[in-house]
Amino acid sequence: QVQLVESGGGLVQPGGSLRLSCRASGSIFRIYDMGWYRQAPAKQRELVAGTTRGGRINYADSVKGRFTISRDNTKNTVYLQMDSLKSEDTAVYYCNMQISGGSGAAYGYWGQGTQVTVSS
Repeated sequence: QVQLVESGGGLVQPGGSLRLSCRASGSIFRIYDMGWYRQAPAKQRELVAGTTRGGRINYADSVKGRFTISRDNTKNTVYLQMDSLKSEDTAVYYCNMQISGGSGAAYGYWGQGTQVTVSS
């Protein structure tokens, strides 16, 4: 069993910052890709930022220069630092990890989601 627990969402004014965290626990041998997705009301879930175990990072164009993804493999944790937040960043944010339990196969797991609201 693997569980992903997110924290750090909330209400922030435009131009403000938030830091999201997502920690995996359970039967974990190795974590490969880690990423953050978001889903706004009436919209599809979209990739915000992703990082591979080898250190490659990609961002959605809409967040480049404002968001920073990082990971701590010793803590099985991925972070998303969000700066210069805009109202259009309002969404539920989900973390996703590709995790191997030791059998060689990796499976995707999702966090429970955390609400980020950017409003004055």
